[in-house]
Amino acid sequence: MSPSLTASVADLMRSVAATIILPRYRNLSSEEIEEKAKDDLVTIADKESELALAEGLATILPEARIVGEEACAATPALLDTVGEGLCWIVDPIDGTGNFAAGRPPFGVMIALVDGGEIVAGWIYDPLARRLCHAARNRGATLNGEPLHARESGEALPIAGISTLFLPGEERETLTRRAEGRLRMVDIPRCAAEQYPRIALGVNDFALFHRTLPWDHAAGALLLSEAGGCVARYDGSPYRVGTAETGMIAAASPAMWDKAAEILFG
Repeated sequence: MSPSLTASVADLMRSVAATIILPRYRNLSSEEIEEKAKDDLVTIADKESELALAEGLATILPEARIVGEEACAATPALLDTVGEGLCWIVDPIDGTGNFAAGRPPFGVMIALVDGGEIVAGWIYDPLARRLCHAARNRGATLNGEPLHARESGEALPIAGISTLFLPGEERETLTRRAEGRLRMVDIPRCAAEQYPRIALGVNDFALFHRTLPWDHAAGALLLSEAGGCVARYDGSPYRVGTAETGMIAAASPAMWDKAAEILFG
């Protein structure tokens, strides 16, 4: 992963955020917000920023295909190709529900994937101007400085558990097992915020049921390269291009083991 490519992607994200995303923040009309599905919104800013990001990424690395969240919404078969060859995975605005409501957090997420393996990832918070980056086997950074994941140090692990897409019975079981053993906190409904929270010791771990690649590829690599642990419930590694669901992301391998033991025994 060349420094020039890394910098070019970061510059593109900052530019798109400044020229397309932020001017629309708290400035959307009702006609510019649509519901793709229940609890799943899209705005004109999502669509315009994805087109701009795709155009820029095609210039940076022409040989890589581009798989964007909104493109997949229009053509679902695109999702089946994310594990094939070299491709960019783009989430133009992660946390669209927050963005549409005029509140933080939200962010831009980009990952470069080769044959299902995540090669690099970028997460940009336009409001805080926080850029997280990771490259496989080369570590993670926050605004250019090395990022090393850490636990919160609290007596009870701080857990951000996304129950929105969990089946009812599984939700009840996890909630019961967590009682008295975890400190449950509200989730940001934004993976671009959740992964940095874990790396920075704000949360000790998070549990996700739905693991779509644009939500998790960049964050999973970031946390792993920072020394954390991201894996399926059975401990197998997270890879894009599979139909599996369910994943725990933790600030350390030891915390991952503790979370898995508490929640799944």
